[in-house]
Amino acid sequence: MSIIYKNSIRITVEQFADILRRSTLAERRPVDDHEALEQMLANANLFCTAWDGEKLVGIARSVTDFAYCCYLSDLAVDETYQHQGIGSELIRITRSKLGKKASLILLSAPKAEAYYPKIGFEAHKSAWILRPDAVLK
Repeated sequence: MSIIYKNSIRITVEQFADILRRSTLAERRPVDDHEALEQMLANANLFCTAWDGEKLVGIARSVTDFAYCCYLSDLAVDETYQHQGIGSELIRITRSKLGKKASLILLSAPKAEAYYPKIGFEAHKSAWILRPDAVLK
């Protein structure tokens, strides 16, 4: 197996939904909402992908200003390809596209909480979420 990494390549909605399903992210992403996935792809501005031949096996999808912060909104690796360093390499490639002062920010999937400290991320105690159905007071 030889994994090839590509950056800023656009993938189809079908490929995106498929990799989300083959990772653990489908539990928290609108994989059956074609329009939402289309918007997620159209409005992100940094993509790094991992390929085994023609098969997409990993993606890092981010929204960034490239200078100060980068929100890594999706890090998905096919479950059969996990524990091989693909996620770490996708993060390395993502960071290589950012300015020297840009921080990488993410919200971990519950099943991945133990992964991020192992590769150098530090927990941040003051992250906040306003869910779509919440009322701003």
